[in-house]
Amino acid sequence: MSFDLDPIYLIYLLIAVSAGLFVEGGASAVSIVNAAQKLEVSRATLYRTVPSKEDLVGVLFERTTNQQSEVLAAVADAELPTRDKLIRLIELQVEAAVHMRGYMPVFFGGAGLPADVFERWHSWSREYEETWTRCVEQAIEEGVLVSSDAVTATRLILGMCMWVSRWYRPDEGIDTAEIARSAVRLLLPHEYGDEPAPSD
Repeated sequence: MSFDLDPIYLIYLLIAVSAGLFVEGGASAVSIVNAAQKLEVSRATLYRTVPSKEDLVGVLFERTTNQQSEVLAAVADAELPTRDKLIRLIELQVEAAVHMRGYMPVFFGGAGLPADVFERWHSWSREYEETWTRCVEQAIEEGVLVSSDAVTATRLILGMCMWVSRWYRPDEGIDTAEIARSAVRLLLPHEYGDEPAPSD
């Protein structure tokens, strides 16, 4: 690419490329040099947009966490029955685990983040968990989930969903929706019954 790129468009390209680099080689693979090679632009072009690797990681972090927070808030704030809301949250978390499987441990564990990005991650992670916990508390209060400590239950649910990123392989033919249904059935054994899930 020898022509000038619009800075905003370049940011979107960088997000996609950085995510791909994470998938291919983890945090160590994310660099200005590798991103420039993927985009076929000069390093000077990228340095004008993201001066360092830390900034590059920060761009990916901000975009990914903002998107995840937006979809979480949309469900958490929706006028839905508590049971349906919990099911949708589990579906969203499983979808995120599959979509972000190459870098899920980074964005939900903080591993490998630069110091300043790690501080932002810590704040984001706390807020994300608090939103989930409020929904789980409501589910416990209404008898949708068995009585337990809401924070512990939230962390167990999130851990179960996020672990999908460790073992999921697209070529194994396991449908993401079926993974979510299996997770829901563990928490709500009578959900779906013998009928196909609503999304089928």
